[in-house]
Amino acid sequence: MKNSAIPFAIIAGISIVAAGFISAITAFSPSYSASWAVAYLILVVGVAQLALGFGQAAFAEKPPSKNLVGAEVVLFNLANLATLLGTLLAWIALVYLGAVLMMIALALFLWGTRQAKPGRVWLVYGFRAIIFILLISAGIGLVIASIKK
Repeated sequence: MKNSAIPFAIIAGISIVAAGFISAITAFSPSYSASWAVAYLILVVGVAQLALGFGQAAFAEKPPSKNLVGAEVVLFNLANLATLLGTLLAWIALVYLGAVLMMIALALFLWGTRQAKPGRVWLVYGFRAIIFILLISAGIGLVIASIKK
């Protein structure tokens, strides 16, 4: 495992386990909010974070700097925390803050992979497609959050 992917892998693993606990705890009385939180923890905080961390480490021509990785880890996870809390507490401003932080974090991932390793150009396009999907999903999430308020 590349060193720059380690913090993403650790946080992703914790979030997936946390999602399992939340799912188990709420199994007898499932709710929309609990189901949404479990899905968000698995898909965005877990799987997407793994894809972003490992993708950047594997496909970027130069290894990302510690400062870049640190900024990505902090911004991506603050974005997720704001989105989760804002949604669960129905604080729309926090959801919007999460979306803004997510966009900044994703821009940093794009910056980190601005040049692909030789022979991995098509993989970088796939990596960028993941970023694009996350951006579109964030926009859709904002629309849904705005409608629900």
